[in-house]
Amino acid sequence: MSSGRSSKPGQAKSRKTLGLFDPKTEDAPSGILGASLKPNPQVIGTPNFELETYISNYKGRSRFNRLFHIGTTSDVLAVDALKLAVAQALSETDVDQYLKAVQALARLAPKDPELAPNLGWVGKVRADMQAKTERLESELRGYKNNLIKESIRMGNEDLGNHFYATGDLPAASRAYWQMRDFCTTPTHVSSMYLKLINVSMDRNDWISTHAYVYRLRNALSKPEDMAKNTPRTVIALGLSQMHQGQYLEAANTFLSIDPTGVLEETFDEVISANDVAVYGGLCALASMTRDDLKRRVLDNKSFRNFLELEPHIRRAIKCFWEARYRPLLDILESYRVDYMLDVHLHKHIDTLYRQIRVKSIQQYLIPSSKTVLKDMIAIFSPELMGGEAKPFSLSSPFIVELIRLIENDLIDFRIDLVGGFLVRNQVDLRAQVQAEILQNVAEFNNAVRLRMLNMEIMDSPMAIEPVTAADRAYRRPNDPNLPDFQEGSNAYQGNPST
Repeated sequence: MSSGRSSKPGQAKSRKTLGLFDPKTEDAPSGILGASLKPNPQVIGTPNFELETYISNYKGRSRFNRLFHIGTTSDVLAVDALKLAVAQALSETDVDQYLKAVQALARLAPKDPELAPNLGWVGKVRADMQAKTERLESELRGYKNNLIKESIRMGNEDLGNHFYATGDLPAASRAYWQMRDFCTTPTHVSSMYLKLINVSMDRNDWISTHAYVYRLRNALSKPEDMAKNTPRTVIALGLSQMHQGQYLEAANTFLSIDPTGVLEETFDEVISANDVAVYGGLCALASMTRDDLKRRVLDNKSFRNFLELEPHIRRAIKCFWEARYRPLLDILESYRVDYMLDVHLHKHIDTLYRQIRVKSIQQYLIPSSKTVLKDMIAIFSPELMGGEAKPFSLSSPFIVELIRLIENDLIDFRIDLVGGFLVRNQVDLRAQVQAEILQNVAEFNNAVRLRMLNMEIMDSPMAIEPVTAADRAYRRPNDPNLPDFQEGSNAYQGNPST
């Protein structure tokens, strides 16, 4: 009995040393795991994709991040996604990712036999990674003592790759940045910036990603290296712009991607070709005009290759071009669950959808000065029609939405609830033209007055010409006692009393 009791504290200590916990009897630790498992908004509904088919487009850290995001947000695919995330983490060397996935799975399925953490694997991987870290740091110190640039650069690169594989992204970024003083060829510089871009994206540091992309573009690289790196840099730039809310710039960037470079050499460590179509199409819908959508998206032969992978995006853009707003909103709403489960898009989908909806309302109101509210509600809020709902009351969601658009100067209309109309604010064109004419006359009179004043000053003795070199030679003979004139000025540079 005593021996059995004495063994339990030892086991608990070893598990605690390894950073493990028993999800059935213990709470999650307050360190890395507690900080990484912030509650995400729950996504209710079944997506339009099959999980295994969808996740096969990605690999590496991006694959785990997408699985973990789906597992912590979806109410349908949570358990399956987290099991795949655990399997993905076991195939790599990032122990923190594995523990994070196990903890999330334990919360969803506490009775699942697969949720028990693999103590042997965690201990072995951590011991191996610690030994490898010490070996690489020792080798790097030796390279620095020998003062061989290429060896120091490769040592920092190996150390950065090691930290990246173990999940220590800040240390990986520092190691890659230490390579900059030891790069001897343009290829080395390009390789360093590509690694820094990858680490910055994994850290969600989009400002640094933006900066590194422009540094890589300004680096003197070989033409073949530039052609190879362009798809990756453009994708990284588009993602950084989208995450910073620059949707028009992001749309322009995604539209400029060469499909041959992406489709032949997929950047599946970050996104896939399908994501390029979705991100570029939604950002363009939210920020571009109707003419730009037609000219730069629908008629874009290169981007058409991406749209063929996601035909519903092309249908949505075509519906906006053809002023069929109800089908457009239906298409977008049918894929909302898919986009909420996307690791990059879920934070922006509400903003993008809201901007697309506002643009649709603005375009709908352009042709007419007086619009029937019933017709607008049937297009933009059909759920309010019929039944006991009161679509024309001040508490109606659509009327509240219109009021906010008017208050924010997004539409220049007024609401007639009695007649059921949305009436454009009439502008007195005659008064507007008269005001513009009077303003032009005032500006003209002011310009004439200033010109006449200038002419009067030039004709009067008040205008003093600057002293030239000839005047200086004439006025100042070779006498050291006379004061100096400064050329181009009327002031003496000597003693004023002389």
